[in-house]
Amino acid sequence: MDLKFLSFTPTDDERDAVDRAVAGKPPTRDLLLPALHAVNDRVGWISQGALNHVCQTLEVPPTDAYGVASFYSLFSLVERPKRVVHACVDLACKVNGAEKLIDALADAFGPASGKTGDVTWLRSPCLGVCERAPAALVFQAGDPATEQLLAPAEPQALVTAAKHGPSTVDERTRVPQEGDPSLRLLKRVGVVDPTSLDDYRASGGYSGLRNALLLGPVGVIREVTDSKLMGRGGAAFPTGRKWDATARQPVRPHYLVCNADESEPGTFKDRVLLEGDPFALVEAMTIAAFATGCAKGYLYLRGEYPLALHLLENALAKARERGFLGDNIMGHAGFSFDIEIRRGAGAYICGEETAIFGSIEGFRGEPRTKPPFPVEAGLFGKPTVVNNVETLVNVPLILTEGCEAYAGIGTAGSTGSKLFCLSGNVKRPGVYEVPFGATLGELLDLAGGVPDGRELRAILLGGAAGGFVRPDELDLKLTMEDARAAGTTLGSGVVLVLDDTADLGGFLLRIAAFFRDESCGQCVPCRIGTVRQEEALHRVVGGRKLSTDSDDLKVLREVGQVMRDSSICGLGQTAWNAIESAIDRLGALEKGTRA
Repeated sequence: MDLKFLSFTPTDDERDAVDRAVAGKPPTRDLLLPALHAVNDRVGWISQGALNHVCQTLEVPPTDAYGVASFYSLFSLVERPKRVVHACVDLACKVNGAEKLIDALADAFGPASGKTGDVTWLRSPCLGVCERAPAALVFQAGDPATEQLLAPAEPQALVTAAKHGPSTVDERTRVPQEGDPSLRLLKRVGVVDPTSLDDYRASGGYSGLRNALLLGPVGVIREVTDSKLMGRGGAAFPTGRKWDATARQPVRPHYLVCNADESEPGTFKDRVLLEGDPFALVEAMTIAAFATGCAKGYLYLRGEYPLALHLLENALAKARERGFLGDNIMGHAGFSFDIEIRRGAGAYICGEETAIFGSIEGFRGEPRTKPPFPVEAGLFGKPTVVNNVETLVNVPLILTEGCEAYAGIGTAGSTGSKLFCLSGNVKRPGVYEVPFGATLGELLDLAGGVPDGRELRAILLGGAAGGFVRPDELDLKLTMEDARAAGTTLGSGVVLVLDDTADLGGFLLRIAAFFRDESCGQCVPCRIGTVRQEEALHRVVGGRKLSTDSDDLKVLREVGQVMRDSSICGLGQTAWNAIESAIDRLGALEKGTRA
């Protein structure tokens, strides 16, 4: 291929950042995202000279590289200060004081995206720390780059951090149920040192992998299948069936991808597991790789999780040192497996299982048409297993206690326990673990209910792609089957509580804006539909009407149905869900005034 490169030249810092990012590796296109991260981390933005050097090094057409770099919200292709503040304005932060942070930043540094001295600030979608809302991320480019998540962020403290740079002091991750003997997935979080492999092993770590090596790949898949473990990312697909389908593929190599790019507003359970129990995920991925014949795994981590990145890098390094990753794992001749972290860069759509493949491969993170399914042709066109973090960390439990004991928890249709992310107007927000079959009311009681003197108005179940539940529906059993029967979904485990002070109209507008911003634009129904949905919702909430005789609620329904029926992936197919449920279940928007 005769590639035409730009005439711009990189600075010494940009050249060094790219060269270090690809050092010792074949210069292939799949290194494009790490190379772009390296430049953005070092300099704070990606210049034309830097992009040119990336393209020459990896032999990527400049138009392709530009398309990838411009796809992600954490990258900038225009010069900006090295210090950037991302202030969350999404659902949980919106009901917990995000506007005060925005006002403080605007007073101190001028409008968003402006350049006041060494600082610029931006409005951000969910940062994944909803239990400590409102939140902000302070980023400082350099060698090395530093980041700090402030949550809960106080206006003055945020302005101070923006002026002086992020602190490198990390807070230990904790959960409200810390120390509860009934906990399974969360039993180590806040109790066991997440940096210590010895502490992890002392608490039962790696017994699951040891048992897996004794059972063999077929035996492991049988245990996972008989446990009835279903995916915890929202689709609820049987994990054993997915693993078995991949293992049976004759084409080699096979790949394993862990989806740790939880970007659904209100979701933060995977972050808590990554920060509180990182070795559990490493062990779980190793078991999955052994069962399905994968020699290489990719952990796709969202770019807004600096602490999780640090702890995972430590966990991988220590696992390699002690023979739990690499060649002949745990002395098992012929079993070799390793994990590479790939950082996302701010794109909700990359949580879709095929969009991840494009992102890792060095393309835009756009969903692919199925079939073929990932188990047949996934990453690099090879058979691929994709599971999210919560799904995977169930696997060591199954291999330790046995499939029958695991399936004895929960219900016949939804086995095991489930993590739920409680946030919004609730006394004790956080990640909670309950067996499938507990009721929504019982879960809300664990979190203390709404603040004193307030009344429950609604609960958003399943996130922005989920639906609302009324106060009189708190007896809903939290199982996959009961949620479906009730016309809602558990989704990724979001339970976002709204009390009687919440501005429901503004809340719905934020959901619509989120889907408009996060649509990858690949298919027309989603690209256009999310814009039209937001426009119509603005008119309804604002009490304005179309110039024609058309009814905006009718427009919303028609647009929503078209997106649901004809969008390529789940983003467009579910973009109308929460708004529809607010209208039909809560009776919102009927009068065109404050919802």
